[in-house]
Parts: sequence; structure tokens; C-alpha cells
Amino acid sequence: MLRPATYAERDLILPWRNHESVRAVSLTTHEIKPEEHARWWEKRWRDVLIYEDDAGTPAGVVIFDGNTWSFYLDAAGLGDRLLFAWMRLEKEAVDYAFGPLGLETLGGETLADNKQVLALHRRFGFKETRRYERLVDGEMKTVVWTERGK
Repeated sequence: MLRPATYAERDLILPWRNHESVRAVSLTTHEIKPEEHARWWEKRWRDVLIYEDDAGTPAGVVIFDGNTWSFYLDAAGLGDRLLFAWMRLEKEAVDYAFGPLGLETLGGETLADNKQVLALHRRFGFKETRRYERLVDGEMKTVVWTERGK
């Protein structure tokens, strides 16, 4: 299930975002300090949706910015349930984008070496529309833009 974040969940999601496996495939790879996260949260917390697992436990984040989206999961907390959570989160995010948000298209950036997420996006109907180089924490990386329609 996806639901709006509450203001009080600011500190809950920072360890998820800072998990080594999440940082390794993110467009911001440095460890985010609490002060940096707090500044971001003040501006963006109303754009954050929390993914809850079957037990109702918060386990991930989805962020929509217009027709662009991003996500990450609680990799440590989900353990061997991570793949299932990835698939369920993606389905729920797509449904949310084309349902409550009323979007006609949805797209996002994925690092080219994040082959697992690119495969997941393909499974849900996303198509690669372009590749480009982008500076990621001081290093040039290839980014893949994927997009799908309603």
C-alpha cells in the first residue's frame, strides 16, 4: 500500500536512503547527513509516499515530481522479501500515477549499471527513451531515462 508520509517519518526513512545498496544505485551516492536530510524533508515531505508491506510496516518511499518518479526501499528491513517488495511497490506506484495523480505519462532516471531496476521497469511497461551522461557526486555516470504511458 502507498500512503502519504507524515511529517514525523522524517527520521524513519533516512537509514533506508543511506543503506549502502541504495546509495550505490542512486543519483546521490554520498551518505546523507541528518542536517541535509532535514533540509530536504522540510521542502519535499508532502511529495513523499510511504510504501507499507503486507503487515502494514513502512518499508519504502515513492516520490513523484510532476510526471517523474523515484523510489527506494528499506533494503535491510525487507531482507529476502526485497524482490517481492520491489515488484509490488512498482505496481502500486504506476497505479497511483495513472489513478489518483491523473498522469498520462510517467518517467524516471536509472543509472545504466542498475540492470535489476531497468529490468523491473521493462516488466511494468517502461521503455528506454534516451541515455545521457550526468555528474553523480563528482563522477560521470550514464543515466537511462525510461517512460511509459497510461
